[in-house]
Amino acid sequence: MSGGAQEGAAGVGGAARPPVDEPRAVRDEDAFDPTPLHAWLRGQLGDEGAALGDAPPEVRQFSGGASNRTYLLRYPGRDLILRRPPAGERHGTAHDVLREARIQQRLKSAYPYVPTVIAAGEDDVAQALLDGPFYVMDRIEGSILRGNLPKGTALTPEEARRLSEEAIDRLVELHAVDVRAAGLSDLGRGAGYVGRQVEGWSKRYRAARTPRSPRFERTMAWLEEHRPPDVGTCVIHNDWRLDNLVLDPDGSGSVVGVLDWEMATLGDPLMDLGGAMAYWVQADDDRFMQLLRRQPTHLPGMLTREEVVDRYCARAGIDRPDWAFYEVFGLFRLAVIAQQIYKRYHSGQAKNPAFKHLWVGVRYLDWRCRRIIRRSGR
Repeated sequence: MSGGAQEGAAGVGGAARPPVDEPRAVRDEDAFDPTPLHAWLRGQLGDEGAALGDAPPEVRQFSGGASNRTYLLRYPGRDLILRRPPAGERHGTAHDVLREARIQQRLKSAYPYVPTVIAAGEDDVAQALLDGPFYVMDRIEGSILRGNLPKGTALTPEEARRLSEEAIDRLVELHAVDVRAAGLSDLGRGAGYVGRQVEGWSKRYRAARTPRSPRFERTMAWLEEHRPPDVGTCVIHNDWRLDNLVLDPDGSGSVVGVLDWEMATLGDPLMDLGGAMAYWVQADDDRFMQLLRRQPTHLPGMLTREEVVDRYCARAGIDRPDWAFYEVFGLFRLAVIAQQIYKRYHSGQAKNPAFKHLWVGVRYLDWRCRRIIRRSGR
C-alpha cells in the first residue's frame, strides 16, 4: 500500500533502492463496479471531491496479505486506498474495517505514521455500494519490503541494521502513546490482557482445527500454566511486520507509514513484541522456518531476535523478561492465524492456492513451540 519510489534508484550507501509495492489486476472474486463508489466519494469530500473529476477511478488490487482486501483507486493526480473485508467466515474484530478506520482517525494526531482516513462507508446506503463496510484513505508514498528483495535491489548490512532498528523504535513509540489523550481508552479491555489472549487464541485454535492439524494441547496448557502478569497496558498494533511499514521513497530506510490497524487494541506491549518476533526469521533459522519468512530479516546486518528484544526493552524502559513464554505465544498465535486461513480454504470459502499447504506450516510451528518449551526447562 505504497507508491512513489523509482525502481533501481540509488539508496543510502549506493545500494539499489527497493521498488514500490505495486498493485495488480483485481481478482474476479474481489471485483466491484467503481462508478457508484466514485459518485458517493465525491459527495463525501465536498469541494475536495470535485477535484477527482467526473470519471470513476482505475481500480487495482494489492495482492499481499490474506485478510482485508486492499485496492488502489487511481485518479488523475491522486491515489487513494480502499479497504474492505473478504467474503466468508470472519473472526471477531479481525476484519472490522470500520473499527480500523476509527482507530486510525483517533490515533493520527498522536502517531503521525498512521494513514489519513478520508471517508468511511458506515450507513446502509454506502454499504450497499460494495455489499458491506469499507473505508477510503490517502495513499502513503514509499516502499514496502516483503519476503525477498526484488531482483536488482539490495540493502547493505549497515542499511539493514538501521532499518531493523528503525522498525523497533517505531514500535516503542507506538507503545508510548498516551491512550487517554488519543481518545482510545475504549479500544480494548485493558488489564488482564495476557490471560485473555492465552484463553482466546486457544479457543480459536480448537474451533479452527481440521483433520491434518496438530492438537497443540501441550503448548496451550504450558502457556496457561506459565503466563506472566501484564507488564502494562498501551496501544498495540498486533501485526507488526516490515511488510506493514512504508519506507521513505528517498531510500533512507526511514519509516513514514504504518499500515493494517485491523487488529490494534489495548494490551500488553511484550505480547505485541512476541507476536512480531514470530515473523522475525533470522539467517541461522532452519530451512522450514525460512520457507515461512515474509520479510527480509535474514539479510546480513539485520538484528537477531535476541538483539531486537534487548533493544526494545532498553528503549521502552522494561526489564528484560524470561522470553520463552512470549516466544512460544507468538509462534502459537501465528499457527492459529495460519490454521484459520487454512480452514477457510479447506471448507471452500477461500480459493487462493497459496493456502493449500498451510497445514504443513501449522505442524511445523507446533514442533517449534514444543522444542522451545523443552529448552526452557519450565
